[in-house]
Amino acid sequence: MSPNGSRPAVAPAELLRAALRDTPQGEWVQDALAAAAERPETAGRSFAQAGRRAGRAPLPDVPGWTADEAARALLLAALPPGRAAAEAETLYRYGDADEKRAVLKALPMLDIGDEALPLLHDAIRTNDTRLVAAALGPYARHLDQAAWRQAVLKCVFMGVPLAVVDRLDERADQELAAMLAAFAAERAAAARPTPPDAAALLGRLTGKEA
Repeated sequence: MSPNGSRPAVAPAELLRAALRDTPQGEWVQDALAAAAERPETAGRSFAQAGRRAGRAPLPDVPGWTADEAARALLLAALPPGRAAAEAETLYRYGDADEKRAVLKALPMLDIGDEALPLLHDAIRTNDTRLVAAALGPYARHLDQAAWRQAVLKCVFMGVPLAVVDRLDERADQELAAMLAAFAAERAAAARPTPPDAAALLGRLTGKEA
């Protein structure tokens, strides 16, 4: 995590590959990735099987990732660029919450530009804190500033730690400060505290202004 609380960039594919090789199911993962590279039509089936075949254990060498998430992200990254965006949309639309989250975390690894932006908008509209958090990773650079501000404010409302927001201090502006100040005033009027990370961000923003 960076000093300002923003999370670091997405784990590179080679780091995820290395971490998975050290797991008991590493051989299955490598076989699935090789098959996806040669026969892209197998990726969807392997993606669905990853929870059972790769396991769901956290990867000690890659904080914030589990084995199934890493396997699913690598399967998408193994696809040809022209196919990756469509496959990501299909797997997200028809996946369960774990599969949706894996797709969102994979997006920065794919050479697809902003083609998957609708998936971020969908995730941010949900009340699933894990999906909202995943949507605000590095791929959120494709969100316009107004949508990004609303997503950050939703994190504050939902209790999602602002540490999940990529490039938080870099993108935070005075319009977000005004939104946070209004939120803090509402909380104060109700005798409820503002989350510490939101209060800290507001302090940094108003300090810059001063």
